[in-house]
Order: sequence, then C-alpha cells, then structure tokens
Amino acid sequence: MSNKPKPDPAELRARLSPTAYAVTQHKDTERPYTGEYLDNKTQGVYHCICCGEPLFHSASKFDSGCGWPSFFEPCDSQQVAEHLDMSHGMIRTEVTCQHCGAHLGHVFNDGPAPTGLRYCINSVSLDFSAISDSDSDTSS
Repeated sequence: MSNKPKPDPAELRARLSPTAYAVTQHKDTERPYTGEYLDNKTQGVYHCICCGEPLFHSASKFDSGCGWPSFFEPCDSQQVAEHLDMSHGMIRTEVTCQHCGAHLGHVFNDGPAPTGLRYCINSVSLDFSAISDSDSDTSS
C-alpha cells in the first residue's frame, strides 16, 4: 500500500466527474454498457481514479457480458478491500481501493479460471495507463 496521503474530498469533487464522484464516494453505479473501459483491449494497468494506486492489469480482464469491465484478479490482493454489502435487497461483496476507500464495484464467485472470481468494476472508478511494446519488451 502507498504512503502517499489520501485525496481530499474537496479536491476529488473538483477533479472528478459528477458520476465518478458519486460512484467512488457514495457507492453509486454507472449504467451498464456505458463505461469507457468496457471494451478496452489495450495492454496496461487500471488505477484508482481517486488516488492512483494500481488495481488491475489488463491481462486479468475478460468479457463477462455483465456490462462493466471485469477482471479475474487484482494486481495485488493488498490493493483492494472487500466488504459485505447488503444494500438493494441483495447480499454482495463490495470492492474498494485499499488505500483511499473509493468504491470500485463488486466481486462475484462466477468468474473464469484460475481464480473463479469476477471483479465487476465501474469504469469511472478507474484510470488507465497503457503499456507500450517497448515497456513490455524484456529482451536484452
């Protein structure tokens, strides 16, 4: 986990879109099939829109058909926190950024191998950094 300070709520309100603020700070949800990263196939890392912590790698992204970007595992299990969510008459597991507490989405036990998990994440809670071919080239 990062040692950088958590974002100030006033700074977040000024920097984020109204939808991103409502999702990350008030546990709202963006409409399905509308998110910027739903169909993103570029290699890279998805970061928390609020604090910048790396959360998911594109290698773990898959098309679940649920309407939100889906991942079968976080970059590091220490980067996300899970909480019981009994809102809206359902029992689910909420996923938040471990560093700043931003609401990301939910995790379900119906994902693909190797984890069997489906992290269903709001696009507006994420920022994306592409990895160029030269960044991923490990040859010397």
